[in-house]
Amino acid sequence: MSENTPQNRMDAPRPAEAERPADTMATITRSDATAAAAPNAHHTPRAVDETPTPEDAAVAVAALDRIMADTPTDADIEAVTRQLGRYPRGMVAVGRRCEVCGTPLVTVTRPLVEGRIPFPTTFYLCGTAAVRAASHVEAAGAMAAYTEMVRSDEAVRAAYHRAHRIYLEFRHELARRLGDTEEHIEGISAGGLPVRVKCLHALMAQSLAMGPGVNPIGDLVLERVADEFSPSVCHCDAA
Repeated sequence: MSENTPQNRMDAPRPAEAERPADTMATITRSDATAAAAPNAHHTPRAVDETPTPEDAAVAVAALDRIMADTPTDADIEAVTRQLGRYPRGMVAVGRRCEVCGTPLVTVTRPLVEGRIPFPTTFYLCGTAAVRAASHVEAAGAMAAYTEMVRSDEAVRAAYHRAHRIYLEFRHELARRLGDTEEHIEGISAGGLPVRVKCLHALMAQSLAMGPGVNPIGDLVLERVADEFSPSVCHCDAA
């Protein structure tokens, strides 16, 4: 990979960061790591088998091959910076775009940002309308009902566990390809996976990036917010 690729530019410190004192950068690093791990990240209970089946691995690798072909452009990075209000450090791909205008809706972040910050939340929801829609569902108190669904419905629970395994396998293969370590985030996925529902933004992001049939709760949330957000309808200018 050449030194001028967007990936390398994104991992390089920006001038404003380089000028900060070392102790300030340390504070920012700790804050970023905390934000990455909570509330989106969740440690796996030991009772849940994390070993991917061959089918799980095939789904993860196929999604990774497809997604990593969508290298972010400078315009993508600028768009995501506006959406998030910060520079998307560690962004290595666009996980999903608006199907009308091409604006990024989901980013893919490497497991080790800037070579030192563990970042378990691989799929990050960034589309403004998508984020707003997920927040509305969370504010309505739906997470408790979704958690109960995972707890009480055997089919949903099995599918949710599978989504967790696929998430981990995707990140593991991503780390392998990029030469990143997963030492500090092993067994951690996102959104409350695999036994609770804690962050609908993270679950929606996985569904948008990997497609329907991977994360059952993410799919249900996308159905629920269809009148407010859909990747096939452009909400980007109005966001």
